Amino acid sequence: MSAIFSRPELAAKMADQLLNPGVLDEALRSGLFLSGLRRTGKTTFLRHDLIPALERQGALIIYVDLWSDVKLDPAELVHSAIRDILTELASPGSRLLERLSRIGGVGLGAAGLSFSFDVRTLGAPGGVTLADALTAVVDQAQTDLVLIIDEVQQAMSSPAGEKMLLALKAARDAVNTRVDTPGHLIFIGTGSHRAHVVEMSTRSNQAFAGAASIDYPVLGREYVVHLLERLSDDVAAGSSAVLPSVSAALEAFENLGHRPEELIRALRLLSAEDPDDLDPDVKLNVVAHTLRAAAADIELNRVDSLGELARLIFAQIASADGEVKGLYTKASREHLTQSLGREVSTEEIQSILGDLKNANLIMRSGHGRFGITDPFVQQAWRDRAKLLSVQGSAV
Repeated sequence: MSAIFSRPELAAKMADQLLNPGVLDEALRSGLFLSGLRRTGKTTFLRHDLIPALERQGALIIYVDLWSDVKLDPAELVHSAIRDILTELASPGSRLLERLSRIGGVGLGAAGLSFSFDVRTLGAPGGVTLADALTAVVDQAQTDLVLIIDEVQQAMSSPAGEKMLLALKAARDAVNTRVDTPGHLIFIGTGSHRAHVVEMSTRSNQAFAGAASIDYPVLGREYVVHLLERLSDDVAAGSSAVLPSVSAALEAFENLGHRPEELIRALRLLSAEDPDDLDPDVKLNVVAHTLRAAAADIELNRVDSLGELARLIFAQIASADGEVKGLYTKASREHLTQSLGREVSTEEIQSILGDLKNANLIMRSGHGRFGITDPFVQQAWRDRAKLLSVQGSAV
């Protein structure tokens, strides 16, 4: 059984919505931003499921990971990835040309595409623009072009990256607004910094404002069953691994924030325990809660490191059942001033909110509205607050 858990149905549905959008999916033509927490399987899904599903429908894919080389400017990483694809498309007999001809049914010819510009100038001052380059690809390949930028929020970390996003938006408009376009330019941005990824499609000053934004559909029961079946095969082959029930493993997985690596770690620790009469499900529950507490401490320590004002503001947001607004109001400032025993200004609150957002602890969900980025961290904060309250009452 493969170590990679595939999600073909989800990938096929998403690919169809992107390439053949119905009335309710037309916003996807403006771009799709897919956000999900770290280590929940986003990149694996992209590489092993979504990209192959898009390719099966004849789309040409350009994929770039902005975390692949953090020393390079994000704009250069994107330009380099596009240059590489254009170079391959222009190379006679390349594998990419063969694949497009075979899957898309378009006779591209063995000679490859012919561009009226120097591919090497893409991204250089005075060189060919992204709009001209990508329009040429769509027109000659006669198919949809899908550009996927993983960890897309990194593009906002440099002026060149921000300009590149604006250029991509211009390229999208240049291709997609034509009545007789032979294909569309589809932009997908994914990232683990949920706050920033969401803002890239919701804030009016962002290049892709108005694009669709969704949360990455986390793994669930099907993944847990897949993992336990693999573990069962190991046991049948002589492994001393301990097998919990599906329900116990699923509960542990949910407690660990739907992170595959953490569940595997919990199962490894369960199997490493000295054998005794305790139910494996009970032991796994204990292991999972121990790992959860350790992971939560790391996240909450990041809040503590930002100071007392950050803790108070984070507490206001984490204690709410939904979004929080009014953090800049007079009542909020007076509450914080009383709690700290000193005057708190609006500027201080803005600064701390920025620090918490940059740390991926909170996210801006609208004008003056904020929420906790990771439900796992929010629940961990509530658990700690409840424990401290109980301890305080006992004293």
